[in-house]
Amino acid sequence: MRIELRVCEHCYERDHGETERQDLVNDMVRCAERIREHKDVIDLDSVHIRTVRDDEPGKPEALPVVTASIHDDQVMINDTQLATEGKDGNMLVYPNPPDILTVLSKNINEISKGLNRDVSVDLSPASAKLLSARTDSSDATD
Repeated sequence: MRIELRVCEHCYERDHGETERQDLVNDMVRCAERIREHKDVIDLDSVHIRTVRDDEPGKPEALPVVTASIHDDQVMINDTQLATEGKDGNMLVYPNPPDILTVLSKNINEISKGLNRDVSVDLSPASAKLLSARTDSSDATD
């Protein structure tokens, strides 16, 4: 299995004014870096992290898939996305930051279980709140 995280270079380098989004992007990158450090624990072949510039939105590094959305009748390539490829070659793409952070945090939880120690990443308040809200809503539907 392979994972590729693509994030907006401007958000990652804190060039945008949206502090909360910048925090989410930085948390995603730190989570992906932690997963890359321990990828063998959960049987990952590779973890790629790519910052994407305005002139190359969504451009893949390792996985040949790009996500787009439609805004005002125009196709827009998502600059922040997580692509995963399973052993069977099937790919999943997550274009929404909350989904990306959720998938990455679940991988970190699996690594922690496999190592019998906590390898979690200290998340920003925005990311912690987002994950907490998702956990609370999934507990309500179980």
